[in-house]
Amino acid sequence: MLVGHTFTSASVGAQPPVAGPPPIPGLDLPGLQEWIDRIVPPPALGPVTNSPLVDADRLEPDLAALRAAVMPDPIGDAFVDYWPPNLDTFAPGEVIGVRDVTATGGPILFPPVRQVLQLKFRTTDAAGLPSYAIASLVVPTGEWAGNGDRPIVVNNVPINGLGRDCNPSYTFVHGITTETNLSEFIPPTTQLAVARGYAVLIPDHEGPRMAYAEPFVAGHAVLDAMRAVRGAFSDEFGDSVFGMIGYSGGAIATNAASKLMSTYAPELTGVVVGAALGGVPVDYELLARSMNANLASGVFFGATFAIGRERPEILAHMNHLAQWIAVSPMKNQCVDVFALPGIFHLPMDVAANFPDPLHSDLAEEIYRITRLEDRKSAVPLYIYHGQQEFWVPLEGARNLADEQCALGTDVVYRSVFGEHVVAAVTGYPEAILWLDARLRGEPAVSEC
Repeated sequence: MLVGHTFTSASVGAQPPVAGPPPIPGLDLPGLQEWIDRIVPPPALGPVTNSPLVDADRLEPDLAALRAAVMPDPIGDAFVDYWPPNLDTFAPGEVIGVRDVTATGGPILFPPVRQVLQLKFRTTDAAGLPSYAIASLVVPTGEWAGNGDRPIVVNNVPINGLGRDCNPSYTFVHGITTETNLSEFIPPTTQLAVARGYAVLIPDHEGPRMAYAEPFVAGHAVLDAMRAVRGAFSDEFGDSVFGMIGYSGGAIATNAASKLMSTYAPELTGVVVGAALGGVPVDYELLARSMNANLASGVFFGATFAIGRERPEILAHMNHLAQWIAVSPMKNQCVDVFALPGIFHLPMDVAANFPDPLHSDLAEEIYRITRLEDRKSAVPLYIYHGQQEFWVPLEGARNLADEQCALGTDVVYRSVFGEHVVAAVTGYPEAILWLDARLRGEPAVSEC
């Protein structure tokens, strides 16, 4: 779905009838795409009632209708679902609401905690417009015995979901469900931090559109979550230092927050003492080679579609088959479901309405934008990656480390044993110890 060319209403509208499919020698993808759009009718899309979620006024009618239809469904929780009409009157990071979910969130954590609070706050979407996000704040029992205010670990878990019930905030409200991602508990970042006496901040970094893998949405949400805690609880956390950690999808959010901080939230520079990130999928051009037309293609399709929720020029070039899937219940699934189509090893071409979408002008532009290239991290970085990675190439993590070293960032880089899942375990101990040292006030030492 990373495709190019100018959108027209014909991209979503009906196609002329055809007597039969064109000849397809072998896997003639251009012929296959034409055949799909002639044989499969477009889904019927209802009228659009404009809302900030859809922002229909900026789009052609057919694309606005499609964008409205592919948005995640409400989950029946007004705290999460409701888009305040006056968001533009709030500053980024300003708190809209707070609720206490200790009764349901506390029992699923070990050791015991004093409080689990959820904050709803204003943030900024990929187009630079007002949006909102949710974050969960876990506060340990007892008084902080160290110097200054209690430090806070920002645990950017890999949400990897298309529906709002895939978020970590949903688990804190509803307990462990079939939608709960094991990465919310393994590795046990929250539990180790609480045992250390640190507070933990867990952002829903995909935003209300569930824009999985969109770095600007994720980075803004993480930075505004820290602003929200500092503003709403200044008596307890006004002078706290923060340290970020994230793996895989959580590394997207951590990397983006580190790179966007200087321009988006410069007051946090010096307040955030370091960021540890592993399994780093920060170059989508590399992923287009490694995750397309193989077992990982379901995840790649899902991420591309989710980025399109924020960047509708991508949605404009889905063919009719992809549109049917995008408006189906699949749009609300977590990764364990939307990854399953990878068993068919389908290439991205079968979801596009023109040939070779991954080498189009728009694809190149999306690669460039999401790479956040040549932006210096405002904080020291610890980067780790599996030596045997095949879905998320090692090249991307090495390139990131080299880029940041060249820009003058303090960087530690480690290649660790394992592919994506194994490396999440083998690389974690040194990463969390590095972050703990930053939170304890030890200065970062660069290995560039």
